[in-house]
Amino acid sequence: MAATKVPYCVILLCFFLGTCLLSQCFAIGVDANQTARLFVNASQTRPIPDTLFGIFFEEINHAGAGGLWAELVSNRGFEAGGQNIPSNIDPWSIIGDESSLIVSTDRSSCFERNKIALRMEVLCDSQGSKVCPTGGVGVYNPGFWGMDIKQGKTYKIVFYIRSLGSVNLSLSLTSLDGLQTLANARIIASASDVSNWTKVESSLEAKETNHNARLQLTTTKKGVIWIDQVSAMPLDTHKGHGFRNELVQMLVDIKPRFLRFPGGCFVEGEWLRNAFRWKESIGPWEERPGHFGDVWMYWTDDGIGYYEFLQLSEDIGALPIWVFNNGISHQDQVDTSSVLPFVQEALDGIEFARGDPNSTWGSVRAAMGHPKPFDLRYVAIGNEDCGKKNYRGNYLKFYEAIKLAYPDIGMISNCDGSSHQLDHPAEFYDFHVYTSASSLFSMAHQFDHTSRDGPKAFVSEYAVTGKDAGTGSLLAALAEAGFLLGLEKNSDVVSMASYAPLFVNSNDRRWNPDAIVFNSSHVYGTPSYWVQQFFRESSGATLLNATLQTNSSSSIIASAIAWQNSEDEKNYLTIKVVNFGNNSVKLKISVDGLDPNSIKLSGSTKTVLTSSNLMDENSFKEPNKVVPNRILLENADKDMDVVISPHSFTSFDLLKESVSLKMEETDSFSRSSI
Repeated sequence: MAATKVPYCVILLCFFLGTCLLSQCFAIGVDANQTARLFVNASQTRPIPDTLFGIFFEEINHAGAGGLWAELVSNRGFEAGGQNIPSNIDPWSIIGDESSLIVSTDRSSCFERNKIALRMEVLCDSQGSKVCPTGGVGVYNPGFWGMDIKQGKTYKIVFYIRSLGSVNLSLSLTSLDGLQTLANARIIASASDVSNWTKVESSLEAKETNHNARLQLTTTKKGVIWIDQVSAMPLDTHKGHGFRNELVQMLVDIKPRFLRFPGGCFVEGEWLRNAFRWKESIGPWEERPGHFGDVWMYWTDDGIGYYEFLQLSEDIGALPIWVFNNGISHQDQVDTSSVLPFVQEALDGIEFARGDPNSTWGSVRAAMGHPKPFDLRYVAIGNEDCGKKNYRGNYLKFYEAIKLAYPDIGMISNCDGSSHQLDHPAEFYDFHVYTSASSLFSMAHQFDHTSRDGPKAFVSEYAVTGKDAGTGSLLAALAEAGFLLGLEKNSDVVSMASYAPLFVNSNDRRWNPDAIVFNSSHVYGTPSYWVQQFFRESSGATLLNATLQTNSSSSIIASAIAWQNSEDEKNYLTIKVVNFGNNSVKLKISVDGLDPNSIKLSGSTKTVLTSSNLMDENSFKEPNKVVPNRILLENADKDMDVVISPHSFTSFDLLKESVSLKMEETDSFSRSSI
């Protein structure tokens, strides 16, 4: 993902409004009283790659820190303010005034890579001339714009403490103003117990619900206390692996076949010194130094690191695609003559993922709880670096070294090979596009004439942006749907595709639009997210030859696939149609190549994504304003007359009888016929 909201690729459009041939074309335009015919030949087929549709996660918009990663404490190790002291402890705040408490930072932590610790000098006491205020003094952390604390849920609190004397601390989850106590525990320890750094663990069960809560540590005992590495995690995370349940479920629901991570520009950094480094993001969370992402301009503790991304991929049944830095950032580059240490970093990272548990880096993975190697099959050498002067030289160093050590790994070049042959070896090439709705809809044909020889395309970042998109409009979603039908049609040369960005915390929008919007307690999908639902069965399905004929220039695009439901093993023929125009379309569908009575009269469905206004969006107030509406399809048959609503995306899922079909793979598909 580019750091500026300018499309990465400038594409020469091959088809303009109103210029398509009358038949066998993806037609673009608008016409009143519109009619069309769709001929589907179920005996002419082509397999769709198992990996066609997946997801791309970038640490942008607080997607991970304060989002997918369920850690509730922001700046848990007090490192975000930098290594110089005194330092800023934001968003931590002080409870009490200067007469009762002095809070500072020093470099006394027991963690070598995280030397900053919080020092609290408590000047008041529970009795005597200087009595502490009711409730005590101390510090609190509001998390990422408020902690979501739910009644009956348990939260594991971990922190490290050291003191010059005995301690008597109150550990509490409270409302943001501190007036409502949701859960609390008392931490009492003798001076000998805490004279050295000591780990404290406590489980707090919430008595009430508050979506805007905070964690606080207070005391009424005079003395000096050091605090470090404070964590608060709900016990109920996805598969117990630390991911926020409802956000992961949004991913599971679209059945992604791959997960590209962790960026994007997050991988590059504005400067290399701030680029994501995988070795700094593994091991015990207390020992991870974290880093400031200077592209999207916020600190992350790297709680969701390289290991966690691999684990998430496995948890949701997706193949991991690791994007690593190739010695190039936005502002500085490593010369090819000096890039070998970066190459070794990549090789070590692959060994961490795939290596035997007795290998150097495989043993580190095993120690973290995953002795079995992860299924890492693809890596991307850099992100959007093709035009930079050292990229080609650096790329070749990485490619040659990885191919020698791991000949089966598919490598992805940053250079676009859709319109011309690459001048370097690659199994895949990256293709990114951010543009207007009309342009993206037109790009359904982008890969029609791409060479079928050589590396395959990975459309790893695409979206409608700008005024057409708003913060997630129906207009943007429909254009993206048309584009995806084009990718589905061209899946013999396009192997993978993913929307970007995936997540946005509504409190920190760094990019518009995004697929999934959330805050501390709620989540909804934009229309673009719901478009992904229409393609959840496409990966690994069978593409059917389909020809669209219209009575004039048209704004409709259609495709047809055959697939089997893995849960009940029922077979379906799905026809998807995007109507990008202002008028309804009377569509006559004819399916050839099926046995008589092969479409069941019951059990078939029709799903439509539309709304009353093209710029309609979902929101926390109206999360379901623009969502697919699914109904039973009456009188389903091989031959149907249907009406496609204006500005809509429609899917007809036709349930088939359990009969054998005469299918033959063919290369006779017209590139503009589906």
